[in-house]
Amino acid sequence: MTKIADLRAKTPDQLQEELLSLKKEQFNLRFQAATGQAEKTHRVGEVRKDIARIKTLQRQQRQA
Repeated sequence: MTKIADLRAKTPDQLQEELLSLKKEQFNLRFQAATGQAEKTHRVGEVRKDIARIKTLQRQQRQA
């Protein structure tokens, strides 16, 4: 789980890279869950929340 303070210290490009990597991880976790291979089922919710944090921060930065 990523803390918002850590995300605020990153540049917009770094946030975008982090968002892309989290989306890939989310896809892989969904795929594992569908095939019954998921070991860390709690990670799905953590990734979703991290994606939401990054998107919120990006929106705030655009409006500022």
